[in-house]
Amino acid sequence: MNTLTATSSKRPAEVVPSMAARRRRRRRTPARIGIAVAGLLVVAWTVVPLAWMLLGSFKSAADVTSASPRFFFTPTLENYVGLFSGANNLTPYLVNSIIAAVGSAVIATVLGALGGYALSRTTMKGKDSLSFWFISTRMAPIAAVVLPLFLMFRVAGLIDTLPGLVLAYLTFNLPFAIWIMSAFFDGIPPSLEESAQVAGCSPWQVFWHVALPLTKAGLVTTAVLCLVFAWNDYAFATVISGPRSQTLPIAATQLVTQTGVDWGQLTAIGTIVVLPMILAGIAVRRWLVSGLTLGAVAGE
Repeated sequence: MNTLTATSSKRPAEVVPSMAARRRRRRRTPARIGIAVAGLLVVAWTVVPLAWMLLGSFKSAADVTSASPRFFFTPTLENYVGLFSGANNLTPYLVNSIIAAVGSAVIATVLGALGGYALSRTTMKGKDSLSFWFISTRMAPIAAVVLPLFLMFRVAGLIDTLPGLVLAYLTFNLPFAIWIMSAFFDGIPPSLEESAQVAGCSPWQVFWHVALPLTKAGLVTTAVLCLVFAWNDYAFATVISGPRSQTLPIAATQLVTQTGVDWGQLTAIGTIVVLPMILAGIAVRRWLVSGLTLGAVAGE
């Protein structure tokens, strides 16, 4: 009898939490469905235009200009063959884009690591103001910078040259690289560097063997973001470059003429511009995601 009484007395206490848990799960279900639907909409908003551009690059002229969308068609490489043959040879533009974008990203990452380390370890007055000044130059609109750069580059003889294009990209990439790398170096405990100095390391050895390896995620993040900006740039390339140094975005505009738009080759060149950056992001996604996250924490 006592056992039955004890068992019956426990049942209400056990039933109440289970009912409350069910109510909480019921409340969470609509929220989870809403989040899932919103996520799917964002993914569709991003992926569908890219997928449609990729499909269009493999369509014939009749398929790509059809009045009704054609999802089933015979793939062809005529658009890509047309880009790399005849008068619309894309090879010089591709080489110029690779040299300018990769060169700018590498120089910005190297100088950004050096400048970011110096900014992180300095104790001078106005350090925060100097750091904000670096990133504020990145906030300036390109339209306000292009004309002064053009006048200076014309005097220096850098118009229509790849070094001039690389230098133009550095004006926006380098302040960003210094700012983000200083945030990563701020996240390194100074005790690690002090221990290395006690062990007999010089300041350069401390930077090269201790601090720099710990900011691998920051280096990858900086390099990829600088590469994406330089690769996709149109404003600087329009003003600074010329017939000998034009890049892929400039080549894309030449397919839009008064007689019409070559949609097949335009989607093909759009795929060539977008696909390398997507593949680069996928290849370094582990370092890129951790780098952006750690940089945000360190920046706080």
